[in-house]
Amino acid sequence: MQELTHYINGAHVKGTSGRFSDVYNPATGEVQAKVPLANAAEMDIAVAAAEAAQPAWAAVNPQRRARVMMKFVGLLNDNMDKLAEALSREHGKTLPDAAGDVQRGLEVVEYCIGAPELLKGEFTDSAGPGIDMYSMKQALGVCAGITPFNFPAMIPMWMFAPAIACGNAFILKPSERDPSVPLMLAELMEEAGLPKGILQVVNGDKESVDAILDHPVIQSVGFVGSTPIAEYIYGRGCSNGKRVQCFGGAKNHMIIMPDADLDQAADALIGAGYGAAGERCMAISVALPVGDETADRLIAKLIPRIEALKVGPYTSGKDVDYGPVVTAAAKANILKLVESGIEQGATLVVDGRNFSLQGYEDGFFVGPHLFDNVTPDMDIYKKEIFGPVLSTIRAGSYEEALGLAMSHEYGNGTAIYTRDGDTARDFANRVNVGMIGINVPIPVPLAYHTFGGWKKSAFGDLNQHGPDAFKFYTRTKTITSRWPSGIKDGGEFNFKPME
Repeated sequence: MQELTHYINGAHVKGTSGRFSDVYNPATGEVQAKVPLANAAEMDIAVAAAEAAQPAWAAVNPQRRARVMMKFVGLLNDNMDKLAEALSREHGKTLPDAAGDVQRGLEVVEYCIGAPELLKGEFTDSAGPGIDMYSMKQALGVCAGITPFNFPAMIPMWMFAPAIACGNAFILKPSERDPSVPLMLAELMEEAGLPKGILQVVNGDKESVDAILDHPVIQSVGFVGSTPIAEYIYGRGCSNGKRVQCFGGAKNHMIIMPDADLDQAADALIGAGYGAAGERCMAISVALPVGDETADRLIAKLIPRIEALKVGPYTSGKDVDYGPVVTAAAKANILKLVESGIEQGATLVVDGRNFSLQGYEDGFFVGPHLFDNVTPDMDIYKKEIFGPVLSTIRAGSYEEALGLAMSHEYGNGTAIYTRDGDTARDFANRVNVGMIGINVPIPVPLAYHTFGGWKKSAFGDLNQHGPDAFKFYTRTKTITSRWPSGIKDGGEFNFKPME
């Protein structure tokens, strides 16, 4: 069995804690590797190496740092198939979905090529008599990121690319469920010209997370995962004086108005609700058709589309719609929530509970589910399911649908399908959610905008990637300068007379 490593100071390093976690093949249910779980002492070694390497990297001018990002983009494209296959093998995503995971991270790296422009300061000439004022953006030092299993390529790159472009060193603690791709990314960054010690991968669990949060050298922490853990990391990190951004759970609503193109809306719900087995933080998990007629027509269009979904391992070809969920525990939790929906009175229109794939009976596959007549008091509505389960709540009016989206504790993403510009404009202005789609089901902003939710989906006042990333990974220093008259007024160029 393969034993994975940490990546510290430019080399693969075996774990020394004696603790390991199993890495599964979700399609077969078999353990395919074991990953070491670092202790505080191992984290100290990685941080020390990062701290030693960072000052020289910060002193490299931004243009030269950007050239590393340029080379890294080329290497990502060259290794796309290799990265996607490794990602699919540990996560279970289809190959096209895995390549998309890498691509969305790559786009943030491309944005970071503009670091010289983004790191420029400001200057005011003659702010007062003989006084100039200017600002500079400087690196924090050593930064860290704690990333989730569902995007093992994209989210690490969302964090380490801007952090490193700003002149920081970065400690990456990826998910222990699919750690291979982060290790590969670290290798490629150094192949692109990044000095050793600037990007390090330390695998681990809560012990290594706490070591990051408590380490006095680490200046900032980024996190993506569940809301309870986001709250914990935000609280502990901030209490230790760190700059912290944490992104948590989601329950994303899509409002379908009576005037919407229902074929378009149904297609969008299939992709947004069931793609990646529903394991996206921006997945649509709640459909809100306005009016019973709209709901009936929508459900009628959804059923054949859901029943036609092809579920299977990534090795079955590129026409597979989605693969397994990441662990047996995740599968059990999804099915438990499905049972709770039935018990609490929702109508299970499409039942995927008995789904089984010949030859992969031990894999973590979950069939697609569709609920109708869901109410806001049900667990399937209140809790993040993170699986291929779409819940339909029949709203009597636009205001009722909007109220449901606004009253939910999560505020990551939302969407509306309508042909009416006034309705769409009202929705965009009023809804208390961070990312909004208008006839777009998964409204993830492109790399040059910022990604972030509201309410209990996000903790911290800056979003991920885009201009916010360059604010998060730098400190601003403002200088007010005045120079007294000097040599230009007092120079003497005549010889002293001889006595």
